[in-house]
Amino acid sequence: MTAPLHLDPHTTPRLAASRRRFLTLSASALGLGLPGWATAADLPGTGITVLPLKSNLAEETFQTLLVMRALERLGYTVKPFEEVDYPLAHMAVANGDATLIANHWNPHHAEFYKAAGGDAKLYRKGVLTAGAAQGYMIDKKTADQHKITHIDQLKDPKLARLFDTNGSGKASLIGPNAGWGGEAVVNHQLKEFKLEATVRYTQGNYTALISDTLARFKAGKPVLYYAWTPHWLSNVLVPGKDSIWLQVPYSAMPGVQAGTDTKLPNGKNYGFPLNNEYIVANKVWAGKNPAAAKLFELMHVPIGDISAQNRLLNDGQNKPADIERHVNAWIKAHQATFDGWIAQAKAAAQS
Repeated sequence: MTAPLHLDPHTTPRLAASRRRFLTLSASALGLGLPGWATAADLPGTGITVLPLKSNLAEETFQTLLVMRALERLGYTVKPFEEVDYPLAHMAVANGDATLIANHWNPHHAEFYKAAGGDAKLYRKGVLTAGAAQGYMIDKKTADQHKITHIDQLKDPKLARLFDTNGSGKASLIGPNAGWGGEAVVNHQLKEFKLEATVRYTQGNYTALISDTLARFKAGKPVLYYAWTPHWLSNVLVPGKDSIWLQVPYSAMPGVQAGTDTKLPNGKNYGFPLNNEYIVANKVWAGKNPAAAKLFELMHVPIGDISAQNRLLNDGQNKPADIERHVNAWIKAHQATFDGWIAQAKAAAQS
């Protein structure tokens, strides 16, 4: 039996029935025996059903289930989450076709938030996870050998060809999936930095493409890819040891983020601002459910904890029962904090 996970205190109105559902186990079925459980009649969520949404990224399941578990503690009937692309998820929550998404990254998803109606239709208060980085990376061996530190150096065809994976003569940049927040940024920056002649944006299934990238890395070949934290990849291709972040020549963000300074506190500029993860809920629903609104404001999971759980996923602990076990372990290790969220959320419903 695997040892328990111990982490330190990181416009369609109906959703297609074919989307995969993830069946979460109730706390009672797991036999947790958590203290302080009130009768159903005493709980603010009694008789109210919640439909959570998430992306198809397995790496975002952990924090979604934590939010779902907390809502269950408040008495809400929480349906299995549905997996929906980010733009549609924001729209569905804003329109009331779903209740929440726990994987809204700000400012990364600023375009999706604005398109769905912004603050007029969505509730966003309190940071679930803070300080997430993202950008372009290459393997450290190639970086050191060819003195590559900035993405715009790949305007040099000789350097770009180092990362050619299909004989096109261009560098293959493994990038964000279609529909992800990073897609528009990568397309904009390749054009802005005049890299389109030498760099090919490779899209598809990011997880599968990264698997191929890891195989190339293990074979000693150069690799070029977009990455972010928290994600298990940073625990495998460790920045500073196996890989490096490439800097950009200057800040260049598209759309509603135009003019954003992406320089980090350490002076480096990886082309993307640091992001915080939020729980975003339907604003009308949140107004009618002060307990849940308070919970969403209070919940916080350290980014390192998410990275650690993501590493377990990559190590093979990726079945629904595994992820439930990770959630249980995190709650147990942070029981006082978790119970505090529940208590304050209940109090908000009574005020």
